[in-house]
Amino acid sequence: MPTLFDRSRLFAAFAIFAAFYAETAGAAERPNVLWIVADDLGPELGCHGYAGVATPQIDRLAAGGVRFTRAFATAPVCSPSRSAFITGMYQTAIGAHHHRTEIPRPLPVPVKPVTDLFHAAGYRTCNSAGPPNFEKPGKIDYNFVHDPKQLFDGADWRNRAENQPFFAQIQINEPHRPFVKSDKPCPAEAKIPAFYPDHPVTRADWANYLASIEVLDTKVGEILDRLDAEGLTDNTVVFFFGDHGRPHVRGKQWLYEGGLHIPLIVRWPGKLAPGGVDERLVSMIDLAPASLAAAGIAVPAWMQGRDLFAADFANGRDAVYAARDRCGDALDRIRCVRTERWKYIRNFEPERSYSQVSSYKKLQYPVLTLMAVMHAQGRLDGAQEAWFAETRPSEELYDLDADPDERHNLASDPAHAETLAELRGKLETWLAETGDQGAEPEGDAAFFEELLANSRRYYENGMKRKNLAPDISDRDYLEWWERELGIKE
Repeated sequence: MPTLFDRSRLFAAFAIFAAFYAETAGAAERPNVLWIVADDLGPELGCHGYAGVATPQIDRLAAGGVRFTRAFATAPVCSPSRSAFITGMYQTAIGAHHHRTEIPRPLPVPVKPVTDLFHAAGYRTCNSAGPPNFEKPGKIDYNFVHDPKQLFDGADWRNRAENQPFFAQIQINEPHRPFVKSDKPCPAEAKIPAFYPDHPVTRADWANYLASIEVLDTKVGEILDRLDAEGLTDNTVVFFFGDHGRPHVRGKQWLYEGGLHIPLIVRWPGKLAPGGVDERLVSMIDLAPASLAAAGIAVPAWMQGRDLFAADFANGRDAVYAARDRCGDALDRIRCVRTERWKYIRNFEPERSYSQVSSYKKLQYPVLTLMAVMHAQGRLDGAQEAWFAETRPSEELYDLDADPDERHNLASDPAHAETLAELRGKLETWLAETGDQGAEPEGDAAFFEELLANSRRYYENGMKRKNLAPDISDRDYLEWWERELGIKE
């Protein structure tokens, strides 16, 4: 098993290297920087100690690099999270906080995508969908005005000039829903979050999630093999990470650990000790400055992210912050701060139920329908049953050491009043210092009326493709899911 990474030696070595590099590196010697981005990936990987999934290629990457155990997205859904890590800025600070905003705005001056900074430094910038076709452009899902042809020079780094370094993103769809169908039952040793009902539907859906991760793993292996075959491995800094957490109930689109905790692996041959484990709290907005610094490019002062390998960042963050705003037809505003032990969540719209309609999730998440049926039957436990309450608490507080599944809200417990006040204050300071724009209305009444109508059409069309009536009962829909998942014929 890898031992805890010796940070003092790493940062001392990095500082010496950076000073030497700045004076001596030529264009041909500058490292390539590669981001391998997986859609909707939690830390359910072999190298993270998760049993029941085979990830030999990602484990191979981790064995050659450093695995971060406490890396967190700034948003639990793709477009705001991607807007944040491509700029090194919180999405709430640049007006990119609503998922696929209907009214995108230009980035505020002087903020730029990290690709602009690499391009200005002479790098070829690439965005690929990866295996099996590296020439196919990858996912671009940013909530600000942009021209893909200006963001990226092309898809494949193969088309760069001689001796030209590259910055590339390879965007892998898995394990985004719809999942790959597993050809085997969910392994008994696979741990499923305690919040989920113990039911065949849950385990079948989870098995498909793990099968999708194994497809992701195969694609990562193909990328690593290509680097080896082209002689690029030793001069390429590889960042592997998920754009946000897992696509499950209380995961994606929520500020619980399942929605924010992601794997992050960095392999930098000759600079980072292989097999390292880094336990610092880090945020995905730290990727952009770390990538620039690795390439010897100055990190702009306006970036809110921090260089992961800077000497003055040896202890990491004392807290990470995240935000969730409108996701499709599910309107909301939620903010959180997480320290090593505690998670504080502020629900700015507590009048909304956790189970408010989400057309996307109703179409894609069988466990939501399962829970609705079990709720009607009175078969859910306390935390599960609270999901269907008409309102939410305005504040939530969780002791992550004692309650990693975040099932016991301690916000009203007088024994934790001091912790609650401290974290409340940290969050309010962050909101003010970063210029959180979440309180500004996205549009007027007509805007929301049209948005909800479009979402309804999206839902109806999705159900039509399943040959189901939009107003199907939960019980009948659950039976359809059971047949779809192979539980019933």
